[in-house]
Amino acid sequence: MSALRSLSTMSHNIIVYTDGSALGNPGKGGYGIVLVSGKYRKELSQGFELTTNNRMELLSVIVALESIKVENSCVTIYSDSKYVVDAVEKGWLFSWEKKNFKKKKNIDLWKRFLQIYPKHKVSFKWVKGHAGIPGNERCDEMAVAAAESGNLIVDAGYNPE
Repeated sequence: MSALRSLSTMSHNIIVYTDGSALGNPGKGGYGIVLVSGKYRKELSQGFELTTNNRMELLSVIVALESIKVENSCVTIYSDSKYVVDAVEKGWLFSWEKKNFKKKKNIDLWKRFLQIYPKHKVSFKWVKGHAGIPGNERCDEMAVAAAESGNLIVDAGYNPE
């Protein structure tokens, strides 16, 4: 059984750390994710040719949630992104949605987030970046390494407007 499958089926309480990075903002970017459930741990990362920090922060959360196979899992996401955490926890995202995201950035990712978000019981915890929190520090390392790697893909939704 794969670690991710085990992560999803053995327990429905999942801790997620996420981070995004952009070298240049916009520039090369990447995300890092650590998912933990009981004794299971899974790390994910990916680099992109041209993107922004906010896109990578948001994409890390989306990919993490999409990686959880058991619906209605209790997921606690630790992120150093006020952009993502506040948009959801303060309800801004849902107001943006009602206004069809008028004058908002990253609409493609927010819509993708809204597809996966209701499938789990998600709560967000903001953490200060670069403050020695092991899960956050690991995600930062992975996000930067992914952005610096030779394995970069196109962020098709990035719009430099």
